Amino acid sequence: MFSRAKFINEIIECGKLCGVKNFTPGYSGNISARYKQGLLITTSGSSNGYLKKNQIVYTDFDGKSLEKGKKPSSEKFLHIEIYKQRPDINYIIHVHAPYLSSFASAGKDLMAPIMAENVFYFGGIPLAEYALPSTRELVDNTIKFFDKFDAVLMANHGFIVGARTMEDAYLKLELAESYAQVVLNTEILGGAKYLSSEEEQKILDLRSKL
Repeated sequence: MFSRAKFINEIIECGKLCGVKNFTPGYSGNISARYKQGLLITTSGSSNGYLKKNQIVYTDFDGKSLEKGKKPSSEKFLHIEIYKQRPDINYIIHVHAPYLSSFASAGKDLMAPIMAENVFYFGGIPLAEYALPSTRELVDNTIKFFDKFDAVLMANHGFIVGARTMEDAYLKLELAESYAQVVLNTEILGGAKYLSSEEEQKILDLRSKL
């Protein structure tokens, strides 16, 4: 088991990167890491881009803070349920990145096979139905997609991604935001040219072999 300090530093460094890239403006979003019998998660009201060590709290899988005076993010149950459902996921990033959030707010998923890299790394990015933030309905609407996908758009809200390592989670966020921008740009140019179902399957077959 890695030390608590290692996980906290990873969360802080990821938050800084997200801030520099404008993936997490203002107080939006939250970041967590699986830790012991629970998770380390950013506190309520913190800003991912400017995190301090005391803004990360150890929380159990019932959503209870295990540190006096620290209140975990109001989206804690979204993280908890993903960790429960997916033992292979150790890190989760939830942000309101502008291009991804634009698709989420327009009610559009990113399932179309447009770029080979995104088919390979995501298989697609589905859209979860809207629910009030911090509610059980939001959790239920979102986690059902994590049986097949590692990243999900949340309608009129933002984006969430999980991975085995923090580096992988962050790089997938970066890739997804770039992809959303490319898809939007293709609309300006007259629309994207989709990969054929045969081409898409070849990419998925390659993915399954690695």
